[in-house]
Amino acid sequence: MQLPERVYAAQQATQSGRMDEAARLWSNVLELAPDHAQALFHLGQYRLLQKDAAAAISLFERAAKADPKAPAIPLNLAFAQRAAGDSAAELRALDRALALDPYYLPALLAKGAALERQDQMRQAARVYRHALAAAPPEEQLPPELRKHLANARTAVNRNAEDLDRHLKPVLEAVRARWSEGSARFENCKEALLGRKKIYPQQPTTLNFPELPAIQFYLESDFAWLKNLEAETDEIATELLQLVNADPGFVPYVRYPPGVPLNQWADLNHSPRWGAYFLWEDGNRQEKHCAECPRTAKIVERMPLATIPGYAPAAFFSVLEPHTRIPPHTGVTNIRLIVHLPLVVPEECYFRVGNETRRVERGRAWIFDDTIEHEAWNDSDKPRIILIFDIWNPLLTPMERELATALLAGLESYYSVG
Repeated sequence: MQLPERVYAAQQATQSGRMDEAARLWSNVLELAPDHAQALFHLGQYRLLQKDAAAAISLFERAAKADPKAPAIPLNLAFAQRAAGDSAAELRALDRALALDPYYLPALLAKGAALERQDQMRQAARVYRHALAAAPPEEQLPPELRKHLANARTAVNRNAEDLDRHLKPVLEAVRARWSEGSARFENCKEALLGRKKIYPQQPTTLNFPELPAIQFYLESDFAWLKNLEAETDEIATELLQLVNADPGFVPYVRYPPGVPLNQWADLNHSPRWGAYFLWEDGNRQEKHCAECPRTAKIVERMPLATIPGYAPAAFFSVLEPHTRIPPHTGVTNIRLIVHLPLVVPEECYFRVGNETRRVERGRAWIFDDTIEHEAWNDSDKPRIILIFDIWNPLLTPMERELATALLAGLESYYSVG
């Protein structure tokens, strides 16, 4: 039997779980090719299963010389070194595997576990954090790796609690000198501890650089916001009269056939997320504004973003019971989005980045919609919010004009031909 036939037969036996037969066949491969890396590797695994750590180590070392670029070989060598009771050699082998592939998940998990067994819990947590960052979605992993990932997550969380206790007196000494806190710093600390993710701006069309990625803006930065909140009852009264007379809501998500829907498949052309537009894509909807004259006047007093073909948008947004708007990002960071909740049952929430808020009637907020955000209504009644967009106040008047011209040029370019 020639070498390719012997290799094929050995592979088939291995894949079928006939380990004794596979070992015999891999030995036959070595008769013709003493440095055959695959044969040496599988025979090393077989010896490890037979609890012959010394023989396994020898075979894995030979396999590593034959194929020095395969990270699975030093990983299995580490398993053999552990079986032999040599923890220092185990770590050296794991480092060899990670030198070949720093994101090799089994080696990261194995190194974290090895450090845990040596009571190096802080170092283990650092390695486990890398493993969790490198891991694909859990549904793509076999059960054994999921179990190890769960252990990694527990170790990381435990280390974060220990580190938090260590940092508390250091930070309290500084906080005591200041009369107010900093939400930005708390986000910074929680990200350092691995308990929160920092979300970047991800505009779908225009990304204006050097604008800060602020999830929820401070209410105190917008003097007119309290006046808007004071109009809640009047706007809500006009809204309810409208709903009772002639709803006129259209699905907010309205993609034409042939467009990739991704996360919008469930809501495309669905009344579960509806909109009643006062302004749409920069165009005033005269009929709707006439039906809501007081709301239209209130919105007109706001610092609306004016971008032909894009903004302003101003509309009543209705989210039906037990409906979720999936995570998504907006068009451009040159504008911000204002929400004024008008009809709010229990169990309605809104998340921007790593901060989630319970929606409260009459409490407005301003956020950057180019940061990932989502909303959900877990109640049995509809939720309705007034939404409109304003200029990002950190843009200069010149930058507003230039960005507007840029988007207008983009629109005209693609509207021809």
